[in-house]
Amino acid sequence: MEKREKFSSRLGFILISAGCAVGLGNVWRFPYITGKYGGAAFVLIYLVFLVILGLPIMVMEFSVGRSSQKSAARSFHALEPAGTKWHFLSYIAIAGNYLLMMFYTTVGGWMLSYVVKMIKGEFTGLDPDAVGAVFNNMLTRPGSMAFWMILTVVISFLVCSLGLQKGVERITKFMMGSLFVILIILCIRSVTLPGAADGAAFYLIPDFSKIKEYGWFDVIFAAMGQAFFTLSLGIGAMAIFGSYIAKDHTLTGESIRICLLDTLVALLAGLIIFPACFAFKVNPGEGPGLVFVTLPNIFNQMAGGRIFGTLFFVFMSFAALSTIIAVFENIISFSIDLFSWKRGKAVAVNLVLIIVLSLPCVFGFNIWSSIAPLGAGSTIQDLEDFIVSNNLLPLGSLGYLLFCTSRYGWGWKNFIAEADAGKGAKFPQWSRIYVSFILPAIVLFIFIMGYIQKFVK
Repeated sequence: MEKREKFSSRLGFILISAGCAVGLGNVWRFPYITGKYGGAAFVLIYLVFLVILGLPIMVMEFSVGRSSQKSAARSFHALEPAGTKWHFLSYIAIAGNYLLMMFYTTVGGWMLSYVVKMIKGEFTGLDPDAVGAVFNNMLTRPGSMAFWMILTVVISFLVCSLGLQKGVERITKFMMGSLFVILIILCIRSVTLPGAADGAAFYLIPDFSKIKEYGWFDVIFAAMGQAFFTLSLGIGAMAIFGSYIAKDHTLTGESIRICLLDTLVALLAGLIIFPACFAFKVNPGEGPGLVFVTLPNIFNQMAGGRIFGTLFFVFMSFAALSTIIAVFENIISFSIDLFSWKRGKAVAVNLVLIIVLSLPCVFGFNIWSSIAPLGAGSTIQDLEDFIVSNNLLPLGSLGYLLFCTSRYGWGWKNFIAEADAGKGAKFPQWSRIYVSFILPAIVLFIFIMGYIQKFVK
């Protein structure tokens, strides 16, 4: 079996873990629901839940990874008490990583194709309807979509094939660094547009009357959901990076830094989108429409819009690729841990496997568009997303919580000893009752509410 690599630097660990957490949800989900539920007031509630929901589970994932020195495929086997069956959680983790990549690679492909469309000036002179038609036309072409998906998969696995330090760490550092530079350039451009001040005020000044309008329950649940899902917790996507770091620093301190970076990207994305939407009197819509229809329309009207549009989609591609590379690294380490394969073989086998598994999502928009697994208008992508986001993430997170706090699992003492090893912020001892009983109940509540919202409302 190959000797386990380590990160060359602490910065590498923080940036890669943040890169895994910083995904497209930060950009197309966070700004939209922030706008819907009252701007800055929602952001404040979201930040509270990020600390009390996301942070403890992240620390637990990292602890399991660092203590076991294995990926989620074998970490529970290494730490569980003899005779127990906690290792069944590894199946949730493995399924979650593969399923996430079955649709995320397609969206990554959309981003790359839009970089090229922007550079070529495909949107120049188009009216809003024609811009929307470009996106819809792309979805109807399975060959083109498959090409961009395969390109995304090949680029990401090539990075992973170079190894942890030379590939994943070096290239993710560059991408995350560039991502922040591009974000700041786009923010400055957006907030200096004529009429942008109203958008910035809406986004940054809390308006609690909006919360009353929607009802506290809905707003709090939306904030909980976003805080929970933004970090991709529960499928061991983070645990792997715990297994690559030394015990120099506490895992609570490192998790705080990663949450801050993740939130900073989401907040800056909103500072690009809202001022620009207000400046050009465009409704910041929901989901893919925001990124692929609304924003190209705005760049069309903006001086130098083609350059800023290209930069924006380069930023989006880096956000997507940083997540894909991080999850591919996880998938490769599953194969190394389970079958004792060399990295080269793990890359080759999974490259083919992921391409084949990603095709149903591509075809779901065209050849197989008649398949509506979650009711009229739904796609195969919606089903895959639902299985991961509404099932595997909450159930996996519940598994990590119970494993780290129950005396029948790894147990509180082992968890605290691992989490607190090194310099930095310690995991609060007083929170034991909260993370053992209250937090699992909250996660269960999110899981049940996800079903109610999907199938009852």
